[in-house]
Amino acid sequence: MAVTVVAVLLGVAVGLDPWRVAVLGVAMLFDQVSVGLSNDWIDAERDRAVGRTDKPVALGQISARSVRTTALVAAAAGVLLTLPLGLPATAAHLVTLASAWAYNAGLKNSPLSVIPYVVSFGLLPSIASLARPAPELPAWWVYAAGALLGIAAHFANVLPDLDDDRRTGIRGLPHRLGLRPSILITWVALLLAAVAVTVGVAGGPGGIPVFAIVGLLVSLVIAVVGTAIALSRGVGRWLFRLVIVAALVDVAMLVLAGRRMLA
Repeated sequence: MAVTVVAVLLGVAVGLDPWRVAVLGVAMLFDQVSVGLSNDWIDAERDRAVGRTDKPVALGQISARSVRTTALVAAAAGVLLTLPLGLPATAAHLVTLASAWAYNAGLKNSPLSVIPYVVSFGLLPSIASLARPAPELPAWWVYAAGALLGIAAHFANVLPDLDDDRRTGIRGLPHRLGLRPSILITWVALLLAAVAVTVGVAGGPGGIPVFAIVGLLVSLVIAVVGTAIALSRGVGRWLFRLVIVAALVDVAMLVLAGRRMLA
């Protein structure tokens, strides 16, 4: 839901017509359904082995086959729904979706586990900007902010499951680096994403807008508080939710930046 909301807000930021924003949102919702279900299907045995009680497949409440079929149908629907937005937007969407599936299919168990997050989050603003009647690419700093948010999201999503993942043989980049370095990377990446947006919007007329300064300060506070809590009390699902909140702050900055986010 968070990624879908982000996509819709990016569509508003680049000035898409309402129908294009709506199509983008529905397409991205199917995209995220497919990614989430493919993860539950592929990881069913691992989830069962570690006793995950929040996974219906692992609990036997639904078959892995049904989830796999739904994930594939949702992926196809997401791509097809993007076609009215133009071939460039569809191509960008296809790359982001394939990247996310590649993570679930095996890259999560390699030192390159962060790459799909960098690719998918980095290209997400492109789907919105390329959906314009006259497609445009985002500015470099928008790609940078998206990629950095992807790094933060990857580490924050993995950290609560480090012990369970080790028991089932998963060794992605956060597992190899360890808990404390991964916590620091999460919040440094998050803060650098806000810095990238601030630097980008400061390049326009009038210097640094007030909203950019406020957004940067809010991101700094979230990063400092999040790091302190994680290092002192450990990590949990709250970490990923806090990263999403900080990401929405950056997205709000992009929305306020409007057309300045286009190259």
